[in-house]
Amino acid sequence: MKERSEVIDICMKLKEVYEDYPFHDTNWTLMRHKKNKKAFAWIYEREGNIWINVKCDPEWRDLWRSTYASVIPAYHQNKEHWSSIILDGTIPDSDIIKMIGESYELTNDKKKSVKN
Repeated sequence: MKERSEVIDICMKLKEVYEDYPFHDTNWTLMRHKKNKKAFAWIYEREGNIWINVKCDPEWRDLWRSTYASVIPAYHQNKEHWSSIILDGTIPDSDIIKMIGESYELTNDKKKSVKN
C-alpha cells in the first residue's frame, strides 16, 4: 500500500465514517467517525511518501515503532498517543490495516449504559 486512495478505500470500509478536508489544503485528508466527528486517520504526503497518523494503544505503539522503521512518533500530533505510518513499501498491508483499525476503535465513542 503506497497510495492515498488505497488508504481512503480501507478506511471507508469501516462503519459510519467519512472523508474530510478541513484545512483548506488538499494535502490533508482526515477520516472521521460520523457520530462523534473524531478523526482516526490523518492522511497526507510528506517527503515523497504518503503518511498516515493513527492513534495507538501505548502497548502496541512501542511494538509497531520497534518493529518498523517507518512507524514513528506522529508528525504534528501528540507523540505519546499518535504514530505516523510512512507508506514506503516496508510495512505489510495487513499491519497497516491493523493500525488503522486500532485507531478507529480508540477514537470511537463507547456506548455508555444509562441508569434509570
